[in-house]
Amino acid sequence: MTQAACTLLPNLAEIEEAAGIVYAGMAPTPQLCWPLLNQALGAEVWVKHENHAPTGAFKVRGGMVYLHRLAQQQPHSPGVISATRGNHGQSVGLAARRFGIAATIVVPEGNSREKNAAMRALGVELVEHGSEFQDSREHAQQLAAQRRLHMIPSFHRDLVAGVSTYWMELFAAQPELDLVLVPIGQGSGMCGAVAARNALGLKTRIIGVVSAHALAYKLSFEAGRKIEAPVSTRIADGVACRVPDQASLEVMLSQVDEVIAVTDDEVMDAMKLAYIATHNLAEGAGACALAAALQIRSRLRGRKIGVTLSGGNVDHDVFARVLMRASPVAESLLAPARVLTLPLDGQRRTA
Repeated sequence: MTQAACTLLPNLAEIEEAAGIVYAGMAPTPQLCWPLLNQALGAEVWVKHENHAPTGAFKVRGGMVYLHRLAQQQPHSPGVISATRGNHGQSVGLAARRFGIAATIVVPEGNSREKNAAMRALGVELVEHGSEFQDSREHAQQLAAQRRLHMIPSFHRDLVAGVSTYWMELFAAQPELDLVLVPIGQGSGMCGAVAARNALGLKTRIIGVVSAHALAYKLSFEAGRKIEAPVSTRIADGVACRVPDQASLEVMLSQVDEVIAVTDDEVMDAMKLAYIATHNLAEGAGACALAAALQIRSRLRGRKIGVTLSGGNVDHDVFARVLMRASPVAESLLAPARVLTLPLDGQRRTA
């Protein structure tokens, strides 16, 4: 790892300290191997169920660690502010309530109604501004200056330390994974995977996943420098990034093996497959890792892989449409098996 990337990531001691903070507020989430997913991919597939976290997504871990340390450093803070498409905002809201800190969250106009409702229920002041995440982030920065609020970034060492705890759980339970697939929004999930892998001294390959309709991180990875790209995904709002974070990009350039782009159709297929095979809800970003595994499944035959179901916060009407659309991969799992029968004449037949 480059020296620059090394300084951006928490070490084993920092991750263990973060785990103490995280587990004061939640239990570890399960990692499960589902036979139907193994069948669909021809591989041994371990799913890390961050959709079982208190806010339904992995982000809650980072929020707990960040706000815990902020409360220690600034016990009389007038409040915090951040921007989100939903899961980071719920993380901030839950942690801020836990530590008695006022929180303001900026979301784009037309954001998920159910994620907005969940954030309001946690007591945050919700502000709608802009057409996409970058607009909301810039507005949050302006409000932070005007109101003298603490601006929580989308990427920070403390956030990564918290997120690393879920990767530590997976790697400790399954240290012989050949590779893991990780969705990339602003990079805390991907950097958490790198930090945990390195802390445990493993050789697991890490493959990042972006939306084919939000290619900033893939283009930046391939060019070796930050590149902005337009956002048009209709389903994977959690990875709808127009401007990469420079710090997370530094880690990616030195530590990630590959970046794969998945289309909205591939993501919806994966959401349906996850439900049929595991009866778990996956939001668009939460299904990106599985969508990428499906895309490269010919390369995964016989291997042992990890995919993160990083969040399950999908609006009910969106998920209803996903379940109603045709999806050959998911529906092939429901085809009747060929059954060996022995009729009265004693001749074996298959039905």
